[in-house]
Amino acid sequence: MADISFDDPRLTAVGLLLEAHGGLVARMGEVHAVHGLAGTDFDTLIRLARSPERRLRMSELAAQTALSTSGITRIVDRLERRGLVARQLCSADRRSWWTVLTEDGYQVLCADIPPLLDTIQRWLIDPLSAEQLDGLTTGLRALRDAVRPAAATQVT
Repeated sequence: MADISFDDPRLTAVGLLLEAHGGLVARMGEVHAVHGLAGTDFDTLIRLARSPERRLRMSELAAQTALSTSGITRIVDRLERRGLVARQLCSADRRSWWTVLTEDGYQVLCADIPPLLDTIQRWLIDPLSAEQLDGLTTGLRALRDAVRPAAATQVT
């Protein structure tokens, strides 16, 4: 058997990334829960809010969130039942549907964003210097583009 090093810096790097991710997701999840959202709900709503006309085709939404078509359909179904999104038939392609952020969805996002930004500030921004944050943002964008290129289609 080959000599395996459990102290390989690649394992350390990915371990730190996953630990930081898990901690941040948990902290942000607490904020989202106050507004009745799961993290995937927020991800869906913010992508719609940041898209032209606050809408995306279901296929684009699935690609950007890295969810399967059935996975994004379940999320959109749940958000639609709450009145946070609506579906509109695409006039250019009658086989496609738009998912559109409703005014109620916009209001939920508006309520969620200020405490979310406070949480992000406390747990992501404050522990880092400006130089560290810039490097982290640059590095994460490069990683995201490599592993999830469709996520960069509309939202950067």
